[in-house]
Amino acid sequence: MAVRDPDLYRPNVGMALFHENGLVLLARRIGAPPPFVWQMPQGGVDRGEDIRAAALRELQEEIGVTERHVTLLEELDDWLYYDFPGGLRQDGAKGRFRGQRQRWFAFRFHGADADIRLDAHTPEFTEWRWARLQAAPTLIVPFKRIVYEEVARRFARWATPATAPG
Repeated sequence: MAVRDPDLYRPNVGMALFHENGLVLLARRIGAPPPFVWQMPQGGVDRGEDIRAAALRELQEEIGVTERHVTLLEELDDWLYYDFPGGLRQDGAKGRFRGQRQRWFAFRFHGADADIRLDAHTPEFTEWRWARLQAAPTLIVPFKRIVYEEVARRFARWATPATAPG
Protein backbone atom coordinates (compact mmCIF):
# COMPACT_ATOMS: atom_id res chain seq x y z
CA MET A 1 0.00 0.00 0.00
CA ALA A 2 1.23 3.49 -0.84
CA VAL A 3 2.38 5.71 1.99
CA ARG A 4 0.07 8.70 2.38
CA ASP A 5 0.94 12.14 3.68
CA PRO A 6 -1.39 12.53 6.70
CA ASP A 7 -1.34 16.32 6.29
CA LEU A 8 -3.29 15.91 3.04
CA TYR A 9 -6.11 14.00 4.77
CA ARG A 10 -8.59 15.59 7.16
CA PRO A 11 -8.59 13.85 10.56
CA ASN A 12 -11.93 12.18 11.18
CA VAL A 13 -13.55 9.63 13.48
CA GLY A 14 -15.96 6.85 12.51
CA MET A 15 -18.22 5.03 14.93
CA ALA A 16 -19.70 1.56 14.61
CA LEU A 17 -22.58 1.52 17.09
CA PHE A 18 -23.56 -2.07 17.87
CA HIS A 19 -26.95 -3.01 19.25
CA GLU A 20 -27.08 -5.70 21.94
CA ASN A 21 -28.25 -8.09 19.19
CA GLY A 22 -25.07 -7.51 17.12
CA LEU A 23 -26.56 -5.28 14.42
CA VAL A 24 -24.91 -1.94 13.63
CA LEU A 25 -26.54 1.47 13.21
CA LEU A 26 -26.66 2.87 9.68
CA ALA A 27 -28.10 6.29 8.89
CA ARG A 28 -29.40 7.70 5.61
CA ARG A 29 -27.42 10.80 4.63
CA ILE A 30 -29.40 13.93 3.76
CA GLY A 31 -29.08 14.78 0.07
CA ALA A 32 -27.14 11.64 -0.86
CA PRO A 33 -28.18 10.36 -4.30
CA PRO A 34 -29.37 6.74 -4.37
CA PRO A 35 -28.42 3.99 -4.20
CA PHE A 36 -25.48 4.56 -1.82
CA VAL A 37 -27.12 6.62 0.94
CA TRP A 38 -26.36 4.70 4.16
CA GLN A 39 -23.37 5.16 6.44
CA MET A 40 -22.21 4.90 10.03
CA PRO A 41 -21.78 8.11 12.04
CA GLN A 42 -18.52 9.94 11.37
CA GLY A 43 -17.14 13.42 11.74
CA GLY A 44 -14.15 15.70 11.93
CA VAL A 45 -11.67 16.00 14.77
CA ASP A 46 -11.19 19.57 15.99
CA ARG A 47 -7.63 20.90 16.30
CA GLY A 48 -6.15 19.66 19.59
CA GLU A 49 -9.19 17.49 20.38
CA ASP A 50 -8.72 14.05 21.93
CA ILE A 51 -9.71 11.37 19.40
CA ARG A 52 -12.01 9.48 21.79
CA ALA A 53 -13.65 12.76 22.88
CA ALA A 54 -14.25 13.56 19.20
CA ALA A 55 -15.95 10.18 18.70
CA LEU A 56 -18.27 10.74 21.66
CA ARG A 57 -19.02 14.31 20.54
CA GLU A 58 -19.86 13.17 17.02
CA LEU A 59 -22.16 10.40 18.32
CA GLN A 60 -24.06 13.01 20.30
CA GLU A 61 -24.17 15.57 17.49
CA GLU A 62 -25.13 13.19 14.69
CA ILE A 63 -27.48 10.73 16.39
CA GLY A 64 -28.15 12.10 19.90
CA VAL A 65 -26.40 9.20 21.64
CA THR A 66 -24.45 10.23 24.71
CA GLU A 67 -21.65 8.56 26.63
CA ARG A 68 -24.15 7.11 29.14
CA HIS A 69 -25.74 5.11 26.28
CA VAL A 70 -22.55 3.34 25.17
CA THR A 71 -19.61 1.21 26.21
CA LEU A 72 -16.37 1.39 24.24
CA LEU A 73 -15.58 -2.02 22.77
CA GLU A 74 -12.55 -1.21 20.66
CA GLU A 75 -10.58 1.67 19.17
CA LEU A 76 -8.45 1.05 16.10
CA ASP A 77 -4.94 2.30 16.71
CA ASP A 78 -4.22 3.16 13.08
CA TRP A 79 -5.77 5.51 10.55
CA LEU A 80 -7.87 4.27 7.62
CA TYR A 81 -7.73 6.51 4.54
CA TYR A 82 -10.00 7.32 1.63
CA ASP A 83 -9.70 9.85 -1.19
CA PHE A 84 -12.48 12.17 -2.27
CA PRO A 85 -13.90 11.18 -5.66
CA GLY A 86 -12.52 12.49 -8.92
CA GLY A 87 -9.45 14.02 -7.32
CA LEU A 88 -11.60 16.75 -5.77
CA ARG A 89 -10.22 18.37 -2.67
CA GLN A 90 -12.27 19.74 0.19
CA ASP A 91 -11.80 22.32 2.93
CA GLY A 92 -13.64 25.34 1.72
CA ALA A 93 -11.92 27.40 -0.92
CA LYS A 94 -8.47 26.20 0.15
CA GLY A 95 -9.03 22.70 -1.22
CA ARG A 96 -6.29 21.45 1.06
CA PHE A 97 -7.50 17.89 1.74
CA ARG A 98 -7.48 15.12 -0.84
CA GLY A 99 -9.47 12.83 1.44
CA GLN A 100 -10.01 11.80 5.02
CA ARG A 101 -8.08 9.71 7.49
CA GLN A 102 -10.34 8.02 9.99
CA ARG A 103 -9.84 6.49 13.40
CA TRP A 104 -12.64 4.00 14.02
CA PHE A 105 -14.38 3.07 17.26
CA ALA A 106 -16.73 0.21 18.11
CA PHE A 107 -19.32 1.01 20.79
CA ARG A 108 -22.01 -1.18 22.33
CA PHE A 109 -25.33 0.67 22.56
CA HIS A 110 -27.20 0.19 25.84
CA GLY A 111 -29.99 2.69 25.26
CA ALA A 112 -33.42 2.38 23.72
CA ASP A 113 -34.24 3.13 20.10
CA ALA A 114 -35.98 6.30 21.36
CA ASP A 115 -32.57 7.56 22.59
CA ILE A 116 -31.40 7.83 18.97
CA ARG A 117 -32.26 11.34 17.84
CA LEU A 118 -31.29 12.65 14.45
CA ASP A 119 -32.40 16.15 15.45
CA ALA A 120 -30.07 16.55 18.46
CA HIS A 121 -27.90 18.95 16.45
CA THR A 122 -27.97 20.16 12.85
CA PRO A 123 -29.47 17.11 11.11
CA GLU A 124 -27.20 15.16 8.78
CA PHE A 125 -29.46 12.13 8.36
CA THR A 126 -33.11 11.59 7.44
CA GLU A 127 -33.56 8.15 9.01
CA TRP A 128 -31.65 5.30 10.62
CA ARG A 129 -31.87 1.52 10.95
CA TRP A 130 -30.12 -1.49 12.45
CA ALA A 131 -28.32 -3.63 9.85
CA ARG A 132 -25.75 -6.38 9.54
CA LEU A 133 -22.20 -5.02 9.66
CA GLN A 134 -21.23 -7.06 6.60
CA ALA A 135 -23.91 -5.21 4.57
CA ALA A 136 -22.46 -1.75 5.31
CA PRO A 137 -19.77 -1.78 2.57
CA THR A 138 -22.42 -2.41 -0.10
CA LEU A 139 -24.54 0.55 1.08
CA ILE A 140 -21.85 3.24 1.39
CA VAL A 141 -20.71 5.55 -1.40
CA PRO A 142 -18.09 3.68 -3.46
CA PHE A 143 -15.15 5.97 -2.57
CA LYS A 144 -15.53 4.98 1.13
CA ARG A 145 -16.06 1.28 0.46
CA ILE A 146 -12.46 0.17 1.10
CA VAL A 147 -12.60 1.70 4.59
CA TYR A 148 -15.97 0.07 5.34
CA GLU A 149 -14.66 -3.31 4.20
CA GLU A 150 -11.73 -2.96 6.60
CA VAL A 151 -14.00 -1.80 9.46
CA ALA A 152 -16.33 -4.77 8.82
CA ARG A 153 -13.36 -7.15 8.91
CA ARG A 154 -11.80 -5.72 12.07
CA PHE A 155 -15.04 -5.28 14.03
CA ALA A 156 -16.66 -8.58 12.97
CA ARG A 157 -16.37 -10.03 16.48
CA TRP A 158 -18.67 -7.27 17.83
CA ALA A 159 -21.39 -8.07 15.26
CA THR A 160 -22.79 -10.82 17.46
CA PRO A 161 -25.26 -10.66 20.33
CA ALA A 162 -23.73 -9.30 23.54
CA THR A 163 -23.45 -11.75 26.36
CA ALA A 164 -24.64 -10.84 29.81
CA PRO A 165 -21.89 -10.52 32.41
CA GLY A 166 -21.21 -13.74 34.33
